[in-house]
Amino acid sequence: MSEEKREVMFKAWLSPRGITFINPEAEKAYKKRVTRLINVVQLKIPDRVPVIPTLGFFPAHYAGITPQEAMYDYNKLRMAWKKYIVDFQPDMYSGMSSPSAGRVFEILDYRLYKWPGHGTPPTTPYQCVEAEYMKADEYDALIQDPSDFWGRIYLPRVYGALEPLKMLSPVTNLVEMPFTGPNLLPYGTPQVQTAFKAILEAGQEALKWGTTIRSANQEIMGLGFPMLSGGAAKAPFDTIGDTLRGTQRIMLDMYRQPDKLLEALDRLVPLMIKMGVSAAKVSGVPLIFMPLHKGADGFMSLEQFKIFYWPTLRKVILGLIDEGLVPWIFAEGSYNSRLEFITDLPKGTTIWKFDNTDMARAKAILGGISCIEGNVPISLLTTGTPEETKDYCKKLIDTAGRGGGFILSSGAVIDKAKPENIHAMIEFTKEYGIYS
Repeated sequence: MSEEKREVMFKAWLSPRGITFINPEAEKAYKKRVTRLINVVQLKIPDRVPVIPTLGFFPAHYAGITPQEAMYDYNKLRMAWKKYIVDFQPDMYSGMSSPSAGRVFEILDYRLYKWPGHGTPPTTPYQCVEAEYMKADEYDALIQDPSDFWGRIYLPRVYGALEPLKMLSPVTNLVEMPFTGPNLLPYGTPQVQTAFKAILEAGQEALKWGTTIRSANQEIMGLGFPMLSGGAAKAPFDTIGDTLRGTQRIMLDMYRQPDKLLEALDRLVPLMIKMGVSAAKVSGVPLIFMPLHKGADGFMSLEQFKIFYWPTLRKVILGLIDEGLVPWIFAEGSYNSRLEFITDLPKGTTIWKFDNTDMARAKAILGGISCIEGNVPISLLTTGTPEETKDYCKKLIDTAGRGGGFILSSGAVIDKAKPENIHAMIEFTKEYGIYS
């Protein structure tokens, strides 16, 4: 059943809705690139190694605009990405949905992140601001009703403009006529109405941003370049650790209230699966991006990884696979001690993107199970030479590229790098990575 769903998604990816190709050659190139990725995912030998740098603000810097401009001037963002695609000719691109619209964050007074021109300099990336957005005694509230917890407790803490929403009653209280009036009273207060006006204003701005991004993606796809990411999901442990409790506190929770933490992690599994599935239905692209933040070597022991991190992550991965999707999992940091766990997944259904992991060892352990991706260091792309970049790419292709199942990419997200090194990475892979 999952195989049939995946074939349907692959066909939709090959023939995207609403895309007008500029000429037959662009359509042919688009289909060839998608077919190459499908073959790589399914561990079939493609015509050559795909090369897809993972980008943050690099297109902005390359086009001569700041990250702040990219987040506030949507037409400049569109120009920057198109210039990058046309000039560098990668096999695919991840789309322009990140880092989103700065004006939306301003309207809502977003506190979970600082971003260019709003807490960080205009020329730098954004930065997460970890804090205790969920208290230690609030696990039951999250477990019993995640949507209510998010709407009345979490959102008022991370969005200053939405702080009045904490005055609201749970919507489940609106069950019959006698309960309607009393529970709607807070909606009549000036504070709550101001909060909803902020939501409407942010929604209008998000629509403006989304309309520009959608049009830009359609234009770039019409040039023959497919989108790689159809949406995103997260490991349940990271959802709590990144967004709710913060790194320090979730680490303490593993010792102080492990049972509550485990129960909450399980409660989030279906929500993370639904998050990925709903995005893929809209985008028509089967790859679901999953950045892993707190499961790396050094963040927790192998035993803790086995108990707290991997079980619910695996459930999300399998849930996405069952829906015909391809989890595209970014193992940030080093996963050298975690590789054996990853073998416990269906063959030819996932992509594992590695950052600092030993790619030769990853190939030896996962070569017959999963497509692997990586891992040209961004330090090399930033400070090295084109020749050094080519040498590293050659080593990767010779080790991780043997027999297919490999995508050459940067080890982490590229914000600033030497354009000549990005060119070298892409052009060398296209020349050297051909399978005979």
